[in-house]
Amino acid sequence: MIYPTRRAIVLMAVGAPVALLIGLISPGYWVVAGGWVALVLGLILLDAFIGPSRAGAELSLETPRAIGVAGQAPMTLRAAFERGAPPAAEFAVETNERITASPERLTARFADGAAEAPTTLTPVRRGEGEIQTLWMRWRGPLGLVWKQVREAPARKVAIIPNIQAVKDEAIRLFSREALFGLKTQLETGDGSEFHALRELVGGMDPRTIDWKQSARHTKLLAKEFRTERNHPVVFAIDCGRLMCDPLLGVPRIDRALNAALLLAYVSLKLGDRAGIYGFDAKPRVFSGVLSGAGAFPMLQRVAAGLDYSSEETNFTLGLTQLASALERRSLVVIFTDFADTTSAELMLENVARLMRKHLVLFVVLRDEELEGIARREPNEPDDISRAVTAAALLRERDLVANRLRRLGAHIVDAPADRLGPALISAYLDLKKRELM
Repeated sequence: MIYPTRRAIVLMAVGAPVALLIGLISPGYWVVAGGWVALVLGLILLDAFIGPSRAGAELSLETPRAIGVAGQAPMTLRAAFERGAPPAAEFAVETNERITASPERLTARFADGAAEAPTTLTPVRRGEGEIQTLWMRWRGPLGLVWKQVREAPARKVAIIPNIQAVKDEAIRLFSREALFGLKTQLETGDGSEFHALRELVGGMDPRTIDWKQSARHTKLLAKEFRTERNHPVVFAIDCGRLMCDPLLGVPRIDRALNAALLLAYVSLKLGDRAGIYGFDAKPRVFSGVLSGAGAFPMLQRVAAGLDYSSEETNFTLGLTQLASALERRSLVVIFTDFADTTSAELMLENVARLMRKHLVLFVVLRDEELEGIARREPNEPDDISRAVTAAALLRERDLVANRLRRLGAHIVDAPADRLGPALISAYLDLKKRELM
């Protein structure tokens, strides 16, 4: 696109009254007005012709793959000309509603035919941000025309949960003090996988003595076992309407994803495999069951793709599809919410069906706001009705949790801000008890 600059418009506007004045004084010279217009138009065409060509301009973009919510990341716009680059150019960026670029407009100078324009990306909400359009424009040598190129890179940037908080919590859990005794207990101890032979010492189980090896080495040797690895841990995350309601100012689904990513990081570090499955009215995404610490970035991107939904959750379709996708017995960690016992009936029925083959860990987000309303001392009649309603809802949640326990599901019931550590404790307990 080529269009006139402000300088060209001003030249054209300034010449018009002068030509009109000349025409009024000497009507015979009215052609001066047309001559002025032709002169300015000629200069504009000349400027468009002799300036750097749009065909020789190349525009590229360097973006991060993912950004954590409440974080920032640099983005760099790069431009290059095959020959005859302008002294400077202006850049502009258009993004979708999930992410913003600051500043949206900036200027960069060219050196050796290339220029870089750094900007900062700031996520607005979790999901998938997109760099939709880039513009670059520069003036001709006479400053009378703008030449503009436009690119539509459609570059995706995953806006993931606050992964820094996940890493900080994981580092704390895996620090030297927290790991002392914990990892050793998980790696070696009362597991079922043979690890090594060691000399029998006080406190060891005599049943672990290997009599054949003891006779060969003329001393008592005992077998040392370790907990089995490579267990699939699948996080089934409800993305439906209830899970998108806020809890202490943060959507429940975001709290669930933070806890799921924390446990995924821990389970991958301990040698197990992890996967994320999202569903609402229908299955939305399944990462598959991945292994190795290098799989964690993939899980981050899958978590970023779990969007907020206003649809009701279809537990029958969602959990049945998950069961058919799992080829071996797995630990299925279910994050969901329910309003009452009636709405939870289908969920309970499908959880029971899932438990025929898999181990289920059910996560209940404790609603501290609701508990506060139920405990609050009433000062007005409306406070009494609110407290009674809140107490009834809490009773129904307890009823559903008790039914899940009777079915054989393991329950994690924790405050929202302590959900991650509570989930890890439950996972480590299941590993220690060899239930996986």
